[in-house]
Amino acid sequence: MLRRASPDASARHADHESVTMNSTTPSAERPFPWVGLLTLAAAIFVLVTSEFLPTGLLPDIAGDLDVSQSQVGLLVTIFAATVVVSTTPLAALTHRYSRKWLLIAVLGVFALANVLAAVAPSYELLVGARVLGGLAHGLFWAIAGAYAGHLVPREQLAKAVAVTSMGGTTAFVLGVPVGTAIGQALGWRAAFGIIAASVVVLALLVVRFLPGVDHRVSLATGEVPLPARRDPTFPGVLFVCLLVAIIVIGHNVFYTYIAPYIIDEAGFPRDSVSVLLFLYGGAGAIGLVLAGVVGGRFPRAGLYGMLGGVVVAVAVLAAFSGIPVVVVVAIVVWGVAFGGIPAMLQTRLLHVASPRIRDVGAALLTTSFNIGIGGGALVGGVLLDSAGLLVLPVVEAAVIALALVLLVVVDARRRRLDEPVERRAEPVEREFGSPLTGPIPTLERDDASR
Repeated sequence: MLRRASPDASARHADHESVTMNSTTPSAERPFPWVGLLTLAAAIFVLVTSEFLPTGLLPDIAGDLDVSQSQVGLLVTIFAATVVVSTTPLAALTHRYSRKWLLIAVLGVFALANVLAAVAPSYELLVGARVLGGLAHGLFWAIAGAYAGHLVPREQLAKAVAVTSMGGTTAFVLGVPVGTAIGQALGWRAAFGIIAASVVVLALLVVRFLPGVDHRVSLATGEVPLPARRDPTFPGVLFVCLLVAIIVIGHNVFYTYIAPYIIDEAGFPRDSVSVLLFLYGGAGAIGLVLAGVVGGRFPRAGLYGMLGGVVVAVAVLAAFSGIPVVVVVAIVVWGVAFGGIPAMLQTRLLHVASPRIRDVGAALLTTSFNIGIGGGALVGGVLLDSAGLLVLPVVEAAVIALALVLLVVVDARRRRLDEPVERRAEPVEREFGSPLTGPIPTLERDDASR
């Protein structure tokens, strides 16, 4: 049963299982919430594994249900489209409820969706299970995407996001490869069944270890609440979301169909798919670490470099698919380069968005990611049927290059707009301020002064 957040709740109120966190608690008095963030990372691990599981088991599902590989690829599109359509409305409908208990309810629905996927006797019923999973997945990310921002002060955001992002990265390191290996050994249905059981266990861990949060932002005396679109940081949020959509579309044009590429174009045996996905995911973990090291000091240059690395790696995969050693090295470079990009973009959004619209920003970011995931899978499926596998990495390289050019141009324009007031802006705000409105207002400091 969901708990509705009481209008007069404050940081001194507690969940029955954990202390509620509030941004008004002084930073020095708050220990870094490792256990809560790692619990959240574990939940992210399982949900991301489930989302991308069909990519590793694509040939197996297609053969069992007697459908084409591009139809199985559409399962990713359908899942993502459901997230796109439902996330923002569901986030708006549930914004008054306790973040923690809503998260637990969402995990329960997601477990049910995976059980239904495991027993689905037909492609159509599998689609229905994926739709239900997409509804739960979208609301999960609307909650989880902003949770770190409620648990830690602003100066610890990058560290908190890096911890929770470990869940997504580990999903590519272990989740998808192990799920693929289980599916190949025991059948793809067993893989979805194990995911469902894991989600139930994680829901229990969330009950025990994830702190509750007070996610509302109090207004100052006489202050009038404004819709999110009138918040001065909203244009910057929209730009980050646009950038995410373009990058993720480009990535998933190719990544969704990586298993057929490995088998049919690169010439590796079927049981090598899980091994190469493991290498890709492990390289992504290295990329996440690099994002934390380089991104903290050089956020612009770090993001530019990683996007450029993706372009080079997938172009090599297109040009040298017949040379196994080159393919393996390029997959590793691809993983390193792409591994830190989602975390850097999420951190950028949390810095850009004012505290008042972080939940809205997280919902929009989730929508953008899933527009990219579903759109990329859809475009990749069309290209796979019409032009063949080798065109997919070429298209990815072109789209990522477009995103890089757009980012460089907008950042350059923002620097020109910021120059007259640069000395008055905080360092993080100069780096991540809105490309349309200049440096973001220091709302937390201003509110305190009132």
